[in-house]
Amino acid sequence: MKLMTAVIPCYNSAAYMSHAIETLLSGGNDMEIIIVNDGSVDDTQKIAESYQEKYPNIIRVISQENGGHGEAVNTGLANATGLYFKVVDSDDWVNEEALAQIMKVLKELIAEGNSPDLFLANYVYEKVGAKKKKVIRYQRALPKDRIFTWDEIMHFKQSQNILMHSTIYRTKLLQNCGIVLPKHTFYVDNIFVYQPLPFVKTLYYMDVNLYRYFIGRSDQSVNEQVMIRRIDQQLKITKIMIESHDIFQIKSKKLQNYMIKYLSMMMAVSSVFLIKEGSEESLAKKEELWNYLKKYDRRLYKKIRSQILGRSMNLPGKFGRKVVEVGYNITRKIYGFN
Repeated sequence: MKLMTAVIPCYNSAAYMSHAIETLLSGGNDMEIIIVNDGSVDDTQKIAESYQEKYPNIIRVISQENGGHGEAVNTGLANATGLYFKVVDSDDWVNEEALAQIMKVLKELIAEGNSPDLFLANYVYEKVGAKKKKVIRYQRALPKDRIFTWDEIMHFKQSQNILMHSTIYRTKLLQNCGIVLPKHTFYVDNIFVYQPLPFVKTLYYMDVNLYRYFIGRSDQSVNEQVMIRRIDQQLKITKIMIESHDIFQIKSKKLQNYMIKYLSMMMAVSSVFLIKEGSEESLAKKEELWNYLKKYDRRLYKKIRSQILGRSMNLPGKFGRKVVEVGYNITRKIYGFN
């Protein structure tokens, strides 16, 4: 059995997918790489097949009708045979040295019978034109270099959310927790990270910079103008996350608080872009979102409203719109958009 399955969702990725593949190949025969061609019309399939032919024991190519990023991840997960599961977007890549360190530690943990449900590492914003690369570390938020539980986590800064880039889940946990990402929808990575959390019992954090998150393409889903255009999809994802768990039934209070913090960030991101768009329709959508949360779970609504971001998203008038710029700057740091 392979140690890790890395899934690369590809849609018209011919211009850049090779970099992601090459860096993952450094994992050698311990790595299973599944390239999911999600209905591309360029040379994605041709490139993927050339790698499969060259590395038949490592690389598998699966082609499907276009279903979006989430459906490509679903396909990868359904076909994964590795003990651990990592998603690497086709325009991103991993650091080979960090990958080698992580795979060595995972082997040692498995040999000791202590394989964690969730393995975490740092990620780096590879932003075009940025003089200094921003690294998201989890120091002072997570214990380091040992197995721990949710009750041992510490304070997360606003920028320290656990994102898809930082996660390596145990494959069976993902397959058994019932996660299914929606088709033809952006921002599903939030569901991928958030929904399995209550099923995670043990974690491990290693302070290495594994994932390189490329920011700079004009059509990227985290580009500011693209996010405004796709706000309805952001709203859809936020509502799915709200409905995914009864947070107050989760035993660990620290995990409860973290998940509330994550939902607060999602509510803030949605509200910020609706306010920035500024039309009556968008402002009505913001009100509807908050009313939706209130109707679904009044206690959760009050908790999120009490968060700094929650309060700033609901101040009235021009003053409120000025205050929301603070929230906007925070969400820029979290999402890394322009």
